[in-house]
Amino acid sequence: MLERNSGASADDGVRRMEAMLAGVALRAAARLGDGVTAPVLDRVLRTLASRHRRAFEAMAEMREAAVLIDPVDQPVAFLLSVGPQPRLRVAAKDAPADAGIRGPLVNLMDLLEGRIDGDALFFRRTLSIEGDTALVVGLRNALDGEDIDLVADLAGLAGPFRLAVPRLRREAARLTGMLEGARALLLAPVMGRLDALERRIATPAPAPRSSRPGREI
Repeated sequence: MLERNSGASADDGVRRMEAMLAGVALRAAARLGDGVTAPVLDRVLRTLASRHRRAFEAMAEMREAAVLIDPVDQPVAFLLSVGPQPRLRVAAKDAPADAGIRGPLVNLMDLLEGRIDGDALFFRRTLSIEGDTALVVGLRNALDGEDIDLVADLAGLAGPFRLAVPRLRREAARLTGMLEGARALLLAPVMGRLDALERRIATPAPAPRSSRPGREI
């Protein structure tokens, strides 16, 4: 039988939706200058530092260095400076850095939040590392064990909106589940025909009968 994808789970659908919205923000950032994005990113780092104090203390103890975080499906990258004064800036994809991490935005988000096995993604080349690998390992160790949730953490920037995040996620998961169910119903006839075709291909044809008469004794 051919292996077929039965559809991503509702949680995966919500994650893709979150990554899509993050991509919209990144494309907007690509059009804005550093004078607009820098204060926003400074506030983002302060918010994350207040919620994940241990991780930022560990980053502050690292030697001063820069890591380019490049979502390959987006027009811009981020330059994360570690050391006594961590800093995050929007950067060009070819910005000079001591190390770089490249991959699809959704996978970079999952890596930061500890949702996925980073080693497996690097092995499959979904993510790639360039430059000082020890620096990237040190950054991963600093973040290891943190319960980071980018959407929930950064929703705090919007004040009372953060209280609506769990409900919005549940509603998004419900909607995604409904869409996946409709997709499965629409594909069911096609999948049935493919299964029937596979069975026909897998069933050997009967051997042809000989038309030559047997000899009489």
